[in-house]
Amino acid sequence: MAMRDVTGAVDFAFLENYTMNDATVMEEVLRLFQQQCELWSPLLTTSHEGWRDAAHTLKGAAAGIGANLLAERAGEAEKGDLEGAAGRLERVKTAMDAALHDVAAYLHGLQLKSLKG
Repeated sequence: MAMRDVTGAVDFAFLENYTMNDATVMEEVLRLFQQQCELWSPLLTTSHEGWRDAAHTLKGAAAGIGANLLAERAGEAEKGDLEGAAGRLERVKTAMDAALHDVAAYLHGLQLKSLKG
């Protein structure tokens, strides 16, 4: 996995500007995003009463790194009614998977850069 594998699910230019292109800060923020996804993704089901909280938290985490589609999908999920929530949550999971793929590729690219010096 490398930078060429980034699909556009995350606007890394946003993150680079936000962190003033500090690779250490970008890595820390992206690792925190990965942890948030790991923590909250099991709650993205209507069978769990905290599904709205999970969607809300992921919305903020996604917006913070430039994962705009994930932020949008999570916002739609948290505001919608229970009817149709399962489908909205599936769209959140799909967008989250795409964002996590891009984050992994970007982190791999950062690691390769650090090895080159």
